[in-house]
Amino acid sequence: MKSRRQFLTRLPIGVLGAFAAFKLQAQATTKNVPGTAPTFNDGAGAGPEVTDMTFAQAEKLVRVRMTPAQREQAASSWRTSMAGVLERRTGPNKVALEDSLAPATVWNPQLPGHAVGPAADRFQPAMDDAGPLPTRDEDIAFSSVVQLSQWIRSGRLTSERLTRIYIARIKRFNPKLRCVITLLEDHALKQARQADREIAAGKYRGPLHGIPWGGKDLLDTADIRTTYGAEPFRDRVPKEDAAVVKRLHDAGAVMVAKLSMGALALNDIWFGGQTMNPWVPEEGSGGSSAGPGSATGAGLVAFAIGSETQGSIIDPAMRCGVTGLRPTFGRVPRTGAMTLCWTMDKLGPLTRSVEDTMLILHAITGPDAGDVYSVPSRLDYDAGASVKGLKVGYFPDWMKEAPATELDRDAVKTLRELGLETKPVSLPDWPYDSLNLLLFAEAAAAFEELTLSGKDAELTVQTPDAWPNLFRESRFLSAVDYVQADRLRRKVAQAMAELMSEVDLLLIPSMRDDMMVISNMTGQPSLTLRTGFVHISQARSDWAPDPAHPLPRFSPPRRVPYGVTLVGRLFEEGVIARVGRAMERKLKVAHERPSGF
Repeated sequence: MKSRRQFLTRLPIGVLGAFAAFKLQAQATTKNVPGTAPTFNDGAGAGPEVTDMTFAQAEKLVRVRMTPAQREQAASSWRTSMAGVLERRTGPNKVALEDSLAPATVWNPQLPGHAVGPAADRFQPAMDDAGPLPTRDEDIAFSSVVQLSQWIRSGRLTSERLTRIYIARIKRFNPKLRCVITLLEDHALKQARQADREIAAGKYRGPLHGIPWGGKDLLDTADIRTTYGAEPFRDRVPKEDAAVVKRLHDAGAVMVAKLSMGALALNDIWFGGQTMNPWVPEEGSGGSSAGPGSATGAGLVAFAIGSETQGSIIDPAMRCGVTGLRPTFGRVPRTGAMTLCWTMDKLGPLTRSVEDTMLILHAITGPDAGDVYSVPSRLDYDAGASVKGLKVGYFPDWMKEAPATELDRDAVKTLRELGLETKPVSLPDWPYDSLNLLLFAEAAAAFEELTLSGKDAELTVQTPDAWPNLFRESRFLSAVDYVQADRLRRKVAQAMAELMSEVDLLLIPSMRDDMMVISNMTGQPSLTLRTGFVHISQARSDWAPDPAHPLPRFSPPRRVPYGVTLVGRLFEEGVIARVGRAMERKLKVAHERPSGF
């Protein structure tokens, strides 16, 4: 004798639909009986009709197999099961989700049972003697923040003169580099004059006082457009400054430009074109902090603030030969910054020296009420402390294969010469790329209205690897797979915590994809710095190869900067900065600048 369940699963779809209607009517009757518990799947249906064939096709997207009977059952109940989901998006009680609204689940890279961060605050930069003020404006422009701050504080250089130097250089070189979206000439000169008055009156705010800088155009600036580098937002004008912008204003820094970014923080193409690399003007600068990398590398600003979700500081820092610091997730608040991925976005500086990154981090660190992911933290940086005896881990297999070069292998030797102990390390062979589901899902959620409204079609780049396509594809990601990826993220974080308990820092080939994913998912800080030069015979690109548009080739090969990345323990930026500064002083390659600028 067939069971009731077997009978129901074998009913034709029409009969099954009629049965579902009967069931709903019965439920409506029993729902009013006192003490009846609420149940799933007993409301009015919503959305389009689906059939068993709909599920047969959908199975291909999520790699799930159902029997014919299971498909029929799912099709008969789908409209009632999903009614609540559709109500949030399209129903009469649709709820608007503000851009500033974060998910209820908060990712915290600080795992239970693992102590993180330094025991106390200490900030003792070296502030090496700046020497005499150069006579040429271009030499001043390429100087470090450490040098510029000393010349300004001593009165040998005014903030207004320095600001005018950078404004003139932006006007001269930006048409070639396309790294500036909005030049803030009047705004910057007003801030510079105020800085000069304050410094003359003895009201010195610190090493960033009077220093001109540029911000990636995802940082809100009050009454100044913030475009995200994307056509649908090119006329967007926020009412308030981002938290980081406020902190730099409080430090006396002078904002001279809003810098380009790949549209919605992907690669290096925005609505004004492609941002180019000052070392190789035929190739893009790398993204998505394209403008911060290019402008800093070309001496158009003293420093810049970029952002990284997965490689967006490391990539342009490498390409443009500058120093990029990606702080620990949660150290620097993102209030007033464009959200791409709530649990991965980080803001950090791009500079021309290692110590410069720490001067800026010191000014912008600390929680803000507007960012629920930002946390209190301590910063311990003593430039005079020895690096001898520190343990640095490296992955022997990674050093033997692309993208590693001889310079990566030489960096291991350099650290040994500096007195560090090098230790071979490894991580489990897991499918780390599967974690990108979290990035894609969060990014698609952040820009849901852009996708559903069809305005994503306004973006310049519509290739398979660009956001418009990825956002649309992400609508079909499985929520179950999202949770499983999130669980894997915790497992990876546990493995990373175990690894970092054995060493003080890691030395990584900068463009190693595995660690780009891992360290951004686990929130580790990183420092990318120049360690030498390599030769390239073809332009590089962040975009998938396009046979219809081959990249330029070079004969003879071009000499370009190259660097390594140091990955630190959570909230121990001071350690990687000390080691990076020691490498910078020993290798003596950070001073060289691109020809023609």
